[in-house]
Amino acid sequence: MNIHATHIAVLLPDPICVAVIDDHPMFREGAMGLLTSADGIEVVGEGATAADAVKIAQDRAPDVFLLDIHLPGGGFEAVAGIARVCSNAGIIMLTVSEDEKDITSALQAGARGYILKSSSGSEVVETVRAIARGEFYVQPNLAARLLIKEAKRIEAVVIDKFRNLTSREDEIFAVVSRGASNKEVARCLKCTERTVKHHMTNIMRKLNVRNRVQAVLKIRHG
Repeated sequence: MNIHATHIAVLLPDPICVAVIDDHPMFREGAMGLLTSADGIEVVGEGATAADAVKIAQDRAPDVFLLDIHLPGGGFEAVAGIARVCSNAGIIMLTVSEDEKDITSALQAGARGYILKSSSGSEVVETVRAIARGEFYVQPNLAARLLIKEAKRIEAVVIDKFRNLTSREDEIFAVVSRGASNKEVARCLKCTERTVKHHMTNIMRKLNVRNRVQAVLKIRHG
C-alpha cells in the first residue's frame, strides 16, 4: 500500500518593514534589536540624519519609519522628505520631547504616531503594528494634554465672543437660553418680537452659529 504525502504550502503574511532613524547609536541599536525580535517585523534600514531617512525611503520603501525629532537635518524635514518619495510610509516620532508644539507640528507634518523613548518595548512594537495597519497613535498621556489644551483654547474663544455681546443682547440671550420663544422673550422684556429677532441675529453672528440651539449649546459647553 503506497501512501502519498501531500505538501500544503502555508502562505505567511509579509513582514512589516521598518527603518530606524536616530543619531544616538546606542538607542538606535536598542530599538532595532527590539523590533528584530518581534514577530512579523523586519528592520530594513537604519540612519542618523534626515538625509539618511530620505535615502532609505527611496531605496527600500519601508512600511514604517521610527524617527527622532531632533535629527541632524531636522526631524520635521525628514518627515516631509519621506512623504515626498514614499507617501505610503507610516511615520512614528519616537523621541524624548513632550513639548505640545512638537507633537502638533509632527502630526501636521505627516507623522501618524508619537511616542516617548521612555515607552515600554511592547508599546513601541504595538505602535509599529498599528501604524502599519493605517491607524494613528499618540501616547495616551500626551493625547490627553493636547485635548485639554484644545478644549481650553475653544473655551477661551467662546468666552471672548460671549463678552462681545451688548448688555441688551446678553439680557435677551439669558431668556432665550431658558427655552423661551421670541414672542415669550418680547413679552418678558417688554419689547417687540422684531427687536428680539434683530438681537438674536446679532448674537448668532457674533457666536458664529446658525440657530439659537447651537448658540445655547456653545455657551453652555464653554
